[in-house]
Amino acid sequence: MKIIKKLSLVIFAISILVSCGKETKKDTASDTEKTQNQPNIVFILSDDQSWTDYSFMGHEHIDTPRLDQFASESLTFTRGYVPTPLCSPSLATIITGLYPKDHGILGNDKVYERVKGDRKTSQKNRTEAYKPIITAFEKQTTLPDMLKEKGYLSFQTGKWWHGNHKVGGFDYGMTHGDPKRGGRHGDFGLTIARKGLDTINSYVDLALKEKKPFFLWYAPYLPHRPHTPPQNLLDKYLKKTESEPLAKYWAMCEWFDETCGQLFDMFEEKGLTENTLFVYVCDNGWAQNPEKDGYLKHSKRAPYDMGIRTPIMYKWKGKITPKMDNSTISSSIDMVPTVLDILGIEKPENLPGVSVLDEEALAERKGIFGEVYAHDFDTIENSMYYNMAIFPPYKIIIPDPERKKDEVVQLFNIEEDPFEKNNIAESNPEIVEKLTEKIKAFRAE
Repeated sequence: MKIIKKLSLVIFAISILVSCGKETKKDTASDTEKTQNQPNIVFILSDDQSWTDYSFMGHEHIDTPRLDQFASESLTFTRGYVPTPLCSPSLATIITGLYPKDHGILGNDKVYERVKGDRKTSQKNRTEAYKPIITAFEKQTTLPDMLKEKGYLSFQTGKWWHGNHKVGGFDYGMTHGDPKRGGRHGDFGLTIARKGLDTINSYVDLALKEKKPFFLWYAPYLPHRPHTPPQNLLDKYLKKTESEPLAKYWAMCEWFDETCGQLFDMFEEKGLTENTLFVYVCDNGWAQNPEKDGYLKHSKRAPYDMGIRTPIMYKWKGKITPKMDNSTISSSIDMVPTVLDILGIEKPENLPGVSVLDEEALAERKGIFGEVYAHDFDTIENSMYYNMAIFPPYKIIIPDPERKKDEVVQLFNIEEDPFEKNNIAESNPEIVEKLTEKIKAFRAE
């Protein structure tokens, strides 16, 4: 099976190389100048990484020199958010600009019958249950769909949950999405970065050859488990902690940083840096359990900031003024509107986000929302776990009265209490009431 998989990867890579032809000196920056100053667009997405786990965000041990440099060259929002702390719905938001309640991807799997001891049958059940979800999602308008009117090619690499890459509007992609061949959340795409960036190099050369601007989805399976970092990085971090699980996770964060550096270097060597918009976000948080392989419960799948907060960065050299913004709340719902603003494409009325380059719109927006549903979801009504609203300095977490009936409403002043240790809901009933009404209005939209 491993031989067949490796052979498939080789055939896939060769097919891309053949379609691109040999790279020539002309296939560089001179060709991008013919795209009417439309920047190439690169979304860089890390996978399962806390907002604290970068050296530029203050981590004492993790080194992320390339992302540190990237942050210093970007419009960087250190108080960024994704609306949900789970990868599939979070990625669906990034590609559509919609909240989960609107794009329909609430969790990672549709509810299906799991047959104990019979993985094949369980997988078949999962596939059948998820088919209608993919069919419905294919009807959503994604960023690649919108970019087509400007002549963009779109490329998918890395994590992708929603069937074949074409479901998302991508012209080319690494993910086939066929359950019979192991398709679920990325399949061949999950090899990107962990096994090099050759496929991205081939995609970029293809766009240069065709003299078209391009959108690249770079969502490597990093620092996501399995935590299998290069030995030199593991050795480095084993000297910083007695916890092997922590050392492995920290090393994975730096490994991801290294691959981002390789991507930046590739674009620099091809003369593409100045005509490329780079955008960074993490899909959801992760707090490594120091005792064993796994995460702590207040991070991934949880409504706390360790599950949904992330730095969000926008870099377009010479066009976007670098700034480290430590006060403005931003969200991944803003990524699509920002791209559309830059390209002069009218934002669809159903998109709730704003362009981060529109300072007035950012100032007028007083808050953002969040949602947490079951990992195996059904409908919004019977899969809801939590609703959140973030209206600085306050953040409210409202548990579902059915599925989280033993939990209480939580209110935090996240400016004074960023790690949400002190629930101040009881002493601030008027704020709780006000934010609860805002969530009700959000749910009704």
